[in-house]
Amino acid sequence: MDKLLCYGEQWGLSLDDAALEKFQLYQTELLRWNQSINLTRITAPGEVMVKHFLDSLTCLQVLPLAGGERVLDVGSGAGFPGIPLRIVRNIRLVLLDSSRKKIEFLQYLCRRLGFDDVEALHMRAEDLGHKEGYREAFDVVVARAVAPLDVLAELCLPFTALGGFFLAQKGPRAKEELQDAAGAITLLGGKAERMERVILPEGAGERYLVLIQKERGTPSQYPRKAGVPARRPLGKYT
Repeated sequence: MDKLLCYGEQWGLSLDDAALEKFQLYQTELLRWNQSINLTRITAPGEVMVKHFLDSLTCLQVLPLAGGERVLDVGSGAGFPGIPLRIVRNIRLVLLDSSRKKIEFLQYLCRRLGFDDVEALHMRAEDLGHKEGYREAFDVVVARAVAPLDVLAELCLPFTALGGFFLAQKGPRAKEELQDAAGAITLLGGKAERMERVILPEGAGERYLVLIQKERGTPSQYPRKAGVPARRPLGKYT
């Protein structure tokens, strides 16, 4: 955990012993469960620290969560970036994934970490996005490179409350993806606020943090039915 502590301090993030213990437990359970279900291809402990934990915490560089915000992690997978953010900030977190096995892991992990308040849901974003209590109900929605940005916008902006933020963690094609998604973002009620380039340590590459604010309500027909956003991205038709 020394590596996580050191790099966190360089980014102005102070991690106490309780947080470091939770990250250690997270890593242990992630690698143990990964032997039976496919959670990650990154299995070296040092790489887990940088490419999963630190990468998740880069969100705080553009969205300094104070605690208390209602946050949704779409396509959470093994819990990134949602669980690392919950470890360092007392947010009200909901994890969403379409894989039952991954949700079972997340539910178990949250129990082990003592996060009884975290909700882990096995559902498609296209379905949950129309349900009362979830639609336009989150201060912050985060997603970590699970789909192109025009697809992510349709999956995530319907959950984002007016005045709230959708934050996408993207790879090197982020600028092109943002251009392609511009029409979809506007249609869905969002406005691109900023894009921040982050260099991860130890040659782990670069990330782009794309921050979109929700300015208007999302039209009621979005998101479309399960699978349609990926097959017919709005960016190609707006």
